[in-house]
Amino acid sequence: MPARRNQRGHKGCTMLAVACASMLAILMTDTDKSQPPRATRSEVYATRGMAATSHPLATQIALDVLKVGGSAVDAAIAANAALGLMEPTGCGIGGDLFAIVWDPTTKRLHGYNGSGRAPARLTIDLVTSRGLTEIPRSGPLPVTVPGTVDGWFALHAKFGKRPMRDNLAPAIAYAREGFPISPVIADGWSANVRVFARMPNFREQFTIDGRAPRAGEIWTNPNLAATLQRIADAGRDGFYIGHVPQTVEKFIAEQGGVLAAADFAAHQGEWTDPVSANYRGYDVWELPPNGQGIAALQILKILEGLDLKSMGFGSADHVHAFTEAKKLAFEDRARFYADPAFHPAPVARLISAEYAADRRALIDMSAAAKAFEPGKIPTGADTIYLTTADSSGMMVSLIQSNYRGMGSGMVPPALGFMLQNRGEQFSLDPAHPNALVPGKRPFHTIIPAFITKEGAPWISFGVMGGAMQPQGHAQIVINLIDFGMTLQQAGDAPRIHHDGSTEPVGIALKPMADGGVLSLEPGFPVETVRELERRGHTIKPLATPYFGGYQAILRDLKTGVYTGASESRKDGHAAGY
Repeated sequence: MPARRNQRGHKGCTMLAVACASMLAILMTDTDKSQPPRATRSEVYATRGMAATSHPLATQIALDVLKVGGSAVDAAIAANAALGLMEPTGCGIGGDLFAIVWDPTTKRLHGYNGSGRAPARLTIDLVTSRGLTEIPRSGPLPVTVPGTVDGWFALHAKFGKRPMRDNLAPAIAYAREGFPISPVIADGWSANVRVFARMPNFREQFTIDGRAPRAGEIWTNPNLAATLQRIADAGRDGFYIGHVPQTVEKFIAEQGGVLAAADFAAHQGEWTDPVSANYRGYDVWELPPNGQGIAALQILKILEGLDLKSMGFGSADHVHAFTEAKKLAFEDRARFYADPAFHPAPVARLISAEYAADRRALIDMSAAAKAFEPGKIPTGADTIYLTTADSSGMMVSLIQSNYRGMGSGMVPPALGFMLQNRGEQFSLDPAHPNALVPGKRPFHTIIPAFITKEGAPWISFGVMGGAMQPQGHAQIVINLIDFGMTLQQAGDAPRIHHDGSTEPVGIALKPMADGGVLSLEPGFPVETVRELERRGHTIKPLATPYFGGYQAILRDLKTGVYTGASESRKDGHAAGY
């Protein structure tokens, strides 16, 4: 008997070794052929509703709202409110919001720009009088009016079915009763504690005895619960009139800033028409500036004239072509993207096929460009993304952020949230399109996306992460259309990140310096990296968060079945019913 057991054990080990060797051979073969890796998880299929967010509890909240008759917009608002509590490392009611909604009744897309404006008293002279040459990333000066709550109520007024009180109730309950912290968020929280530990009210509001909450540890936020309850009871005015803005004004003034209650009262987001570019038969939709969405469209139009499919995913030609197209688009981004009320960008020209052809001609497939000039145009870092869909066919693409991590470090007392630092993106050069002006909206990195096919909704998706977002959007579209990937695989595939500065920072609105830095996620062939270096690319490693986070919902154009995907870089979750 013992000998027999030994024989079986030896046979099991041998079979395991053979299996491991076979798997290694498959992986090596796939890598040599520049094939993307397998998806990290199965896609989710459902017929009546779907939600994909960066936190499993937020996804469940969205589904609960859908199951009791809420619209996709109701579900998105409820999930976003919960994420402000559960993932304050990327969002919150102190930040801004953008959304694209497919309305099955009118059979068209509606866009909402919920970005806040610079305080009425914040001027270039005020900033430079303090000896500053640029707006700092933290403190009171980069704080702009939060636009998220306004965005909720605007979306709800147009597309909501359930009372806002009901949509906010789950987040309020979790804020009072507590919830366990998830792993990726716990890591990000620790990093934010190191940055903001000495900021006023931060320790009291966002730490447990000076440290970040750990994964699995219960976290409550009764201050945020009270603020959300005030909004639930009083509506939009519960945030923009009275106690909240008065508390913010007093606190910011104490810190040396000028954001006032009157700035809150004057705030108003706006409905805007999304713009699109056709890519190989599919219409890819983004919101126009002051966001950076059209950079994704510029990249795609430049690349449409190249045969990426024959190059193969992960090949040196694929990565090189993408990087050079990104460089071209981002030089225009630095030059032309700004608040259109102050400096209208020539959007139609920038995303046109003719302009793309002119820019494409500048690409040298044998060598990396060290610099590009913006096109000749006639003048005239942490985020959440979620998507929801309901039984009527409505689909929502929503993105929300406080900008860098938790935001500015400015935590008004007893309100439960941090204010954003989006104003950091303003230029102090009066001649720059994105120059600081009172009441102006800053350049924005957060962008939702949508794809339609012959006028029908196909995919609602987004990729989080500063300047990675348009790069990520373009890569998702390329993965789906050129390389034939599934919805899940398109998000899991290793990503390309190029930064125009000499050190990757992910957000710079400046011309490219000496070719910039190219970073590749693990999964690209060694031969690709070597060839890219030979062509003159400077390649440096970059931490996983810089490559963004992805959520998506696809609607089958024939059956109407929803497919949901949520990638492995975040704590996210896709689910349906």
